[in-house]
Amino acid sequence: MIYLVFACRILLAGVFLTALAGKVRNKAAFDEFAVSVERLGRLPRRVSRAVAVAVAAGEAAAVALLAAGATVPAGFALGVLLLLGFTAGIVRALRAGSAAPCRCFGASVTSLGPVHVVRNLVLAAVGGAGGAAALTGPATGWPPHPGGAAVAGVAALVALVLVVRLDDLTALFRLPPARTGPVGRAPARRGPVGRAPARTGSPGGGEPGAS
Repeated sequence: MIYLVFACRILLAGVFLTALAGKVRNKAAFDEFAVSVERLGRLPRRVSRAVAVAVAAGEAAAVALLAAGATVPAGFALGVLLLLGFTAGIVRALRAGSAAPCRCFGASVTSLGPVHVVRNLVLAAVGGAGGAAALTGPATGWPPHPGGAAVAGVAALVALVLVVRLDDLTALFRLPPARTGPVGRAPARRGPVGRAPARTGSPGGGEPGAS
Protein backbone atom coordinates (compact mmCIF):
# COMPACT_ATOMS: atom_id res chain seq x y z
CA MET A 1 0.00 0.00 0.00
CA ILE A 2 2.83 2.40 0.74
CA TYR A 3 3.86 2.46 -2.93
CA LEU A 4 0.31 3.24 -4.03
CA VAL A 5 0.12 6.08 -1.51
CA PHE A 6 3.53 7.33 -2.62
CA ALA A 7 2.55 7.40 -6.30
CA CYS A 8 -0.82 9.04 -5.63
CA ARG A 9 0.83 11.68 -3.44
CA ILE A 10 3.32 12.58 -6.17
CA LEU A 11 0.65 12.72 -8.87
CA LEU A 12 -1.89 14.84 -6.99
CA ALA A 13 0.69 17.11 -5.40
CA GLY A 14 2.30 17.61 -8.82
CA VAL A 15 -1.04 18.39 -10.46
CA PHE A 16 -2.00 20.98 -7.86
CA LEU A 17 1.49 22.49 -7.73
CA THR A 18 1.62 22.84 -11.54
CA ALA A 19 -1.87 24.35 -11.60
CA LEU A 20 -1.00 26.78 -8.83
CA ALA A 21 2.24 27.85 -10.50
CA GLY A 22 0.42 28.47 -13.78
CA LYS A 23 -2.10 30.72 -12.06
CA VAL A 24 0.14 32.79 -9.78
CA ARG A 25 3.36 33.02 -11.79
CA ASN A 26 2.56 36.70 -12.40
CA LYS A 27 -0.31 39.15 -12.05
CA ALA A 28 -1.38 38.81 -15.68
CA ALA A 29 -1.73 35.03 -15.35
CA PHE A 30 -3.87 35.33 -12.23
CA ASP A 31 -6.03 38.02 -13.86
CA GLU A 32 -6.62 35.72 -16.84
CA PHE A 33 -7.63 32.92 -14.50
CA ALA A 34 -10.04 35.22 -12.65
CA VAL A 35 -11.57 36.31 -15.96
CA SER A 36 -12.02 32.67 -17.00
CA VAL A 37 -13.80 31.97 -13.69
CA GLU A 38 -16.06 34.95 -14.37
CA ARG A 39 -16.93 33.72 -17.86
CA LEU A 40 -17.40 30.08 -16.91
CA GLY A 41 -19.45 30.72 -13.82
CA ARG A 42 -21.17 33.85 -15.14
CA LEU A 43 -20.39 35.49 -11.82
CA PRO A 44 -19.88 39.14 -10.90
CA ARG A 45 -16.28 40.28 -11.15
CA ARG A 46 -15.75 40.60 -7.39
CA VAL A 47 -17.23 37.19 -6.72
CA SER A 48 -15.21 35.53 -9.48
CA ARG A 49 -11.99 37.05 -8.14
CA ALA A 50 -12.79 35.77 -4.64
CA VAL A 51 -13.43 32.32 -6.10
CA ALA A 52 -10.11 32.48 -7.96
CA VAL A 53 -8.29 33.34 -4.72
CA ALA A 54 -10.06 30.50 -2.90
CA VAL A 55 -9.10 28.02 -5.63
CA ALA A 56 -5.44 29.05 -5.50
CA ALA A 57 -5.44 28.85 -1.69
CA GLY A 58 -7.07 25.40 -1.79
CA GLU A 59 -4.49 24.11 -4.25
CA ALA A 60 -1.64 25.44 -2.11
CA ALA A 61 -3.15 23.82 0.99
CA ALA A 62 -3.54 20.48 -0.80
CA VAL A 63 0.13 20.52 -1.85
CA ALA A 64 1.24 21.31 1.71
CA LEU A 65 -0.95 18.59 3.24
CA LEU A 66 0.21 15.96 0.75
CA ALA A 67 3.86 16.86 1.31
CA ALA A 68 3.74 16.38 5.10
CA GLY A 69 3.46 12.72 6.12
CA ALA A 70 1.10 13.17 9.06
CA THR A 71 -1.47 15.11 7.03
CA VAL A 72 -1.51 12.94 3.91
CA PRO A 73 -5.11 11.65 4.42
CA ALA A 74 -6.33 15.24 4.87
CA GLY A 75 -4.44 16.23 1.71
CA PHE A 76 -6.16 13.49 -0.29
CA ALA A 77 -9.55 14.50 1.10
CA LEU A 78 -9.02 18.16 0.21
CA GLY A 79 -7.77 17.22 -3.23
CA VAL A 80 -10.84 15.10 -3.95
CA LEU A 81 -13.15 17.90 -2.80
CA LEU A 82 -11.37 20.41 -5.04
CA LEU A 83 -11.52 18.11 -8.06
CA LEU A 84 -15.20 17.36 -7.56
CA GLY A 85 -15.87 21.08 -7.22
CA PHE A 86 -13.96 21.77 -10.44
CA THR A 87 -15.93 19.01 -12.17
CA ALA A 88 -19.26 20.47 -11.04
CA GLY A 89 -18.19 23.90 -12.30
CA ILE A 90 -17.18 22.52 -15.70
CA VAL A 91 -20.45 20.59 -16.09
CA ARG A 92 -22.43 23.70 -15.19
CA ALA A 93 -20.48 25.76 -17.74
CA LEU A 94 -20.98 23.17 -20.48
CA ARG A 95 -24.72 23.00 -19.85
CA ALA A 96 -24.86 26.79 -20.07
CA GLY A 97 -23.13 26.64 -23.45
CA SER A 98 -19.92 28.34 -22.33
CA ALA A 99 -16.97 27.99 -24.70
CA ALA A 100 -14.37 29.71 -22.51
CA PRO A 101 -10.91 28.13 -22.48
CA CYS A 102 -9.66 26.10 -19.55
CA ARG A 103 -7.14 28.00 -17.43
CA CYS A 104 -6.56 25.08 -15.09
CA PHE A 105 -2.82 25.09 -15.69
CA GLY A 106 -2.38 28.68 -16.81
CA ALA A 107 -2.49 29.93 -20.38
CA SER A 108 -4.60 27.80 -22.72
CA VAL A 109 -6.75 28.32 -25.79
CA THR A 110 -8.59 25.00 -25.56
CA SER A 111 -12.26 25.31 -24.68
CA LEU A 112 -13.66 23.23 -21.87
CA GLY A 113 -15.18 19.93 -22.89
CA PRO A 114 -16.11 16.45 -21.68
CA VAL A 115 -12.44 15.46 -21.67
CA HIS A 116 -11.82 17.86 -18.78
CA VAL A 117 -14.68 16.30 -16.82
CA VAL A 118 -13.19 12.83 -17.35
CA ARG A 119 -9.73 14.08 -16.37
CA ASN A 120 -10.96 15.51 -13.07
CA LEU A 121 -13.00 12.43 -12.24
CA VAL A 122 -10.00 10.18 -12.87
CA LEU A 123 -7.84 12.37 -10.63
CA ALA A 124 -10.55 12.32 -7.97
CA ALA A 125 -10.55 8.52 -8.15
CA VAL A 126 -6.77 8.55 -7.73
CA GLY A 127 -7.18 10.75 -4.67
CA GLY A 128 -9.83 8.47 -3.27
CA ALA A 129 -7.67 5.38 -3.77
CA GLY A 130 -4.68 7.10 -2.20
CA GLY A 131 -6.72 8.31 0.74
CA ALA A 132 -8.22 4.88 1.37
CA ALA A 133 -4.77 3.27 1.21
CA ALA A 134 -3.37 5.91 3.55
CA LEU A 135 -6.08 5.20 6.12
CA THR A 136 -5.66 1.43 6.00
CA GLY A 137 -1.87 1.25 5.92
CA PRO A 138 1.32 3.24 6.49
CA ALA A 139 1.02 6.63 4.84
CA THR A 140 4.13 8.37 6.04
CA GLY A 141 7.81 7.93 5.41
CA TRP A 142 9.86 6.90 2.42
CA PRO A 143 9.08 3.51 0.81
CA PRO A 144 11.41 0.82 2.16
CA HIS A 145 12.78 -0.33 -1.21
CA PRO A 146 14.46 2.30 -3.45
CA GLY A 147 13.63 0.31 -6.58
CA GLY A 148 9.92 0.25 -5.79
CA ALA A 149 9.99 3.93 -4.89
CA ALA A 150 11.65 4.73 -8.22
CA VAL A 151 9.06 2.78 -10.21
CA ALA A 152 6.18 4.41 -8.36
CA GLY A 153 7.72 7.85 -8.73
CA VAL A 154 8.40 7.50 -12.46
CA ALA A 155 4.87 6.20 -13.08
CA ALA A 156 3.43 9.15 -11.20
CA LEU A 157 5.58 11.65 -13.13
CA VAL A 158 4.56 10.14 -16.48
CA ALA A 159 0.91 10.41 -15.48
CA LEU A 160 1.52 13.99 -14.36
CA VAL A 161 2.93 14.95 -17.77
CA LEU A 162 -0.06 13.37 -19.51
CA VAL A 163 -2.49 15.27 -17.29
CA VAL A 164 -0.75 18.63 -17.70
CA ARG A 165 -0.38 18.25 -21.49
CA LEU A 166 -3.86 16.82 -22.00
CA ASP A 167 -5.04 19.76 -24.11
CA ASP A 168 -2.10 19.34 -26.48
CA LEU A 169 -2.70 15.60 -26.77
CA THR A 170 -6.40 15.99 -27.54
CA ALA A 171 -5.62 18.68 -30.13
CA LEU A 172 -3.07 16.34 -31.74
CA PHE A 173 -5.56 13.50 -32.18
CA ARG A 174 -8.64 15.62 -32.90
CA LEU A 175 -10.11 14.99 -36.35
CA PRO A 176 -10.28 17.99 -38.71
CA PRO A 177 -13.78 19.43 -39.22
CA ALA A 178 -15.73 18.04 -42.15
CA ARG A 179 -16.01 20.21 -45.25
CA THR A 180 -19.50 21.59 -45.68
CA GLY A 181 -18.95 23.86 -48.69
CA PRO A 182 -20.16 23.11 -52.25
CA VAL A 183 -18.39 20.30 -54.04
CA GLY A 184 -16.36 21.53 -56.99
CA ARG A 185 -17.46 20.54 -60.46
CA ALA A 186 -15.56 20.26 -63.65
CA PRO A 187 -16.17 23.28 -65.92
CA ALA A 188 -18.64 22.63 -68.68
CA ARG A 189 -17.38 22.73 -72.28
CA ARG A 190 -18.91 25.65 -74.13
CA GLY A 191 -17.06 25.40 -77.45
CA PRO A 192 -18.78 24.46 -80.75
CA VAL A 193 -19.49 20.80 -81.23
CA GLY A 194 -17.82 19.38 -84.32
CA ARG A 195 -20.09 18.09 -87.12
CA ALA A 196 -19.44 15.87 -90.07
CA PRO A 197 -19.29 17.79 -93.41
CA ALA A 198 -22.53 17.73 -95.40
CA ARG A 199 -22.63 15.61 -98.58
CA THR A 200 -23.20 17.67 -101.74
CA GLY A 201 -23.38 14.90 -104.31
CA SER A 202 -26.45 13.44 -105.93
CA PRO A 203 -28.39 10.69 -104.23
CA GLY A 204 -26.90 8.18 -106.64
CA GLY A 205 -23.41 8.95 -105.59
CA GLY A 206 -22.33 10.64 -108.84
CA GLU A 207 -20.65 13.96 -109.26
CA PRO A 208 -22.81 17.02 -109.66
CA GLY A 209 -23.77 17.70 -113.20
CA ALA A 210 -22.85 14.22 -114.43
CA SER A 211 -25.19 12.78 -117.04
